[in-house]
Amino acid sequence: MSEVAVIGAGLMGHALGLVFALGGHSVRLTDSNVETLERAQGLMANALATLVEADEVDASWDRQRLSNAVRCIPALADTVAGAKLVVEAIVERPDAKGALYAQLATLMDADAILASNTSNLDIFPLVPQALQARAMIAHWYTPPYLCDLVDLCPGPHTDPAVIATVRDMVRAMGKVPVVFKQMVQGYVANRLQTAMGLEVQRMLDEGWVTPKDIDDSVIHGLALRMPILGVMAKADFTGLLLMQEGLAHLSYRPPEVRGRSETLDRLIAEGRTGVMSGKGYFDWGGRSAEELFRERDRKLLALKQAMRRIGPMEGT
Repeated sequence: MSEVAVIGAGLMGHALGLVFALGGHSVRLTDSNVETLERAQGLMANALATLVEADEVDASWDRQRLSNAVRCIPALADTVAGAKLVVEAIVERPDAKGALYAQLATLMDADAILASNTSNLDIFPLVPQALQARAMIAHWYTPPYLCDLVDLCPGPHTDPAVIATVRDMVRAMGKVPVVFKQMVQGYVANRLQTAMGLEVQRMLDEGWVTPKDIDDSVIHGLALRMPILGVMAKADFTGLLLMQEGLAHLSYRPPEVRGRSETLDRLIAEGRTGVMSGKGYFDWGGRSAEELFRERDRKLLALKQAMRRIGPMEGT
């Protein structure tokens, strides 16, 4: 068991606190926003109840055990002191991350590892020299207590032992680490999601399809095959000759990166920012975020448990 500090108790941070606690670690969670930190315990308990209900974790996990395993601490210094792993899960802004890293350089133990959960930023130019050898990226996917993929990236000066330590920790928690040789912005999954996202925004902005059309196409087409075949194995089943011919006669061109979407801008201006506000591309019927997260988690758990029984197609 290690002492783990999680900085940032928002959408990812509170969930990471739960993941590390379930993985057998002692967790301290903090956030600069008091309300966010106060809400974290309820969100963790909500997710935990779903996991217990689905027999994914031992029934001895209740609110009391959770509060003992994950302590919410207002002060950054108290959160970090003595921690062997410091997980940064704050807002995706270089200025905010850089300011935090400067503080951590004076607060972290001399042998502690700094792991950023950044989705896309190259954080290493922001890391003080004193932390360079102990800094890395450990990027999780939401919700991390259900999604097993973890991207691990070293910086130019990261000690390889640091990557190995976190890789082994992640594996011991039943997760699936993908270890990169260097920083690859977007990793694999996020790059694929970004490419899909660009196409989605173009189709919506042009008025070609509705949000439901897009989701129906993914759920009833792409998603059925992906859990079994992934992308590359699916290509083998399609046949590489067909793929080669398709590339040779390609008339379609991917959308250019414009940096904005009229549809997205309009929705945000209307206050439709997603599940947390009750509306986004869809109207979620006045249901609370906690209720919606729980329904999502129940469905993902049922799928995950079915996939354990089915298993993927695996080549070598």
